Amino acid sequence: MKILGLDSSGLVASVAVVEDDGTNSNLLAEYTVNYKKTHSQTLLPMLDEIANMIELDLNAIDAIAVAGGPGSFTGLRIGSATAKGLGLALGKPLVHIPTVDALAYNLYGTDKIICPLMDARRNQVYTGIYEFQGDKLVVLEPQMAVGIEVIAEKLCKLEKDVIFLGDGVPVFRQVLTDELMKGVSFSFAPAHVNKQRAAAVAMLAVSYVRAGKTETAAEHRPDYLRLSQAERERAEQEKLKREQENQASGEQA
Repeated sequence: MKILGLDSSGLVASVAVVEDDGTNSNLLAEYTVNYKKTHSQTLLPMLDEIANMIELDLNAIDAIAVAGGPGSFTGLRIGSATAKGLGLALGKPLVHIPTVDALAYNLYGTDKIICPLMDARRNQVYTGIYEFQGDKLVVLEPQMAVGIEVIAEKLCKLEKDVIFLGDGVPVFRQVLTDELMKGVSFSFAPAHVNKQRAAAVAMLAVSYVRAGKTETAAEHRPDYLRLSQAERERAEQEKLKREQENQASGEQA
């Protein structure tokens, strides 16, 4: 089978095509960019480029895998819209891959505990805790949006070697090193595997497709894990309004 992978969930835009025959897997092409441009400018041109380079007829792909969140709200919407549009146009199923799971899959085969960190702002991270048991990625803690102190505490309790990766590493590296991970052996993944890669999304999708875990383009929805800033501000305004109305009602009584 051929799987098209898309990831625009973070700072990186990435497109890949993976082929798997049940015995052997082959990465036919991958195009990854982490430089200034917005994903709406890059994702489809990148797909067009690799399709031309490998003479790929998009009708020949079996499924479209997309990093489905969490991550940048704008990036997720772009990736979701691209995957849905392709799915509808080509009549292909979509495979919703959790973003943090795909990040962890970059470190296939490590014997360490894997902790992806995506910067979620407000001193929070999108994260999870994983390990490989043989060739299987095992989810010890599913993806979540929490404070950096929360995930560090969970890791310290495991008392195992940890490897961090993701765009949250530069943000939290100092506090992890100086304060939160004292007494625990840990390291940081090198540059070629420390950000989102569509190849990991596509490879995870192979097992999803074989297990029948696909969805239609119409069914696909990103997982944001928390409200957007606009939604949070609206909720705070509504809460303040209710409090003011309740206070006014109390004074009238």
